[in-house]
Amino acid sequence: MSDLTGKVIIVKGGASGIGKETVLQLSGKGATVIIADFNEEAAKHVLEEVESISGKAAAYKIDVSNGDDVKTLIDWTADTFGTFNGLFNNAGIGLVKPLLEMDPESYHKVIDVDQHSVYYGIYYGAKKMVELGVQGTIVNTASIYGSIAATGSFNYNAAKAAVVMMSKSAALELAEHGIRVVGVAPGFIDTPILGDAPEVKAALAEQHMRGELIKPEKVASVVTFLFSDEASAVNGQTIPVDDGFLSFKIK
Repeated sequence: MSDLTGKVIIVKGGASGIGKETVLQLSGKGATVIIADFNEEAAKHVLEEVESISGKAAAYKIDVSNGDDVKTLIDWTADTFGTFNGLFNNAGIGLVKPLLEMDPESYHKVIDVDQHSVYYGIYYGAKKMVELGVQGTIVNTASIYGSIAATGSFNYNAAKAAVVMMSKSAALELAEHGIRVVGVAPGFIDTPILGDAPEVKAALAEQHMRGELIKPEKVASVVTFLFSDEASAVNGQTIPVDDGFLSFKIK
């Protein structure tokens, strides 16, 4: 895979799960990575891990659902490091409730983080790339639930389906600037968003071909590839990393 030395890449939600593993893999390829997360302490711990392997990174506290925060992050990155080559719109939350119990507050909480934050990243990120004359890459985290419905996930389904289409639409409009926009659609990943109930995790794991939850580093490796020159022909698509779930759900 291509050396990413000289590239400056922001990872939103970079303090845990898929984001953390992506930070470590990108830095291992030589990229300078901005670990952007609401959990400042966790972001600093990831920064220490990067530095322990002689990587280059910075920790940055952000509320991804606040457009001004996202713009400030991108401006700060370009001003501090002299360029801005990539953005991983990865931060996300879940809030499971039946539709008839999903009050507006519960709906907007997920939409603001999982959908609107992606818009802010694409909008401000692409504008900065055009301003700098950078032919960069934006990667967005969607989900298998962007393609299929699930009980109790009306808000999450809506947000992730939007991410799939935002990736396509943005790729179409930004192609003339040499900016690629792509997505990943993880299956059931072994991260804190699944909660701590063993029986729930076991039931989800059974729906994968291998009967186990997918490790976050597996998704991170796909994301890292998408930022590389080898992925230059991949644009507008959302790549499932789901161990076969969308193609042949086991149970």
